[in-house]
Amino acid sequence: MKELIHKLQDKNLIFKKLTQIDIKKEFNSRKRVDLYLGVNLNRYYACIIDVKKKSRILQKEALELMEFHKKLEKYNDSAIKRKYIHIDAPLCSKAKALFQKEGWVIL
Repeated sequence: MKELIHKLQDKNLIFKKLTQIDIKKEFNSRKRVDLYLGVNLNRYYACIIDVKKKSRILQKEALELMEFHKKLEKYNDSAIKRKYIHIDAPLCSKAKALFQKEGWVIL
């Protein structure tokens, strides 16, 4: 988490509150990603997904990761305006284009 916070600070993204959501418990998912719900200084909610893996992230998996945003909105009962993803893996060009088209900021 400390590495993610430093990465966010490098991009001038500062959050008042940053809580980690346990996806195994809350969403019954076996994905090995970290999901965070943050509140920035302007009081907007932000969804932050941290992905650490060795294999390439393809378009199919990108769609699955974007589903966590929708599930997090239902879990939090409010709209989440900001969407960030920190990827520590090779990223397919089609998946990258999909993230950018949907409004995700890749860190």
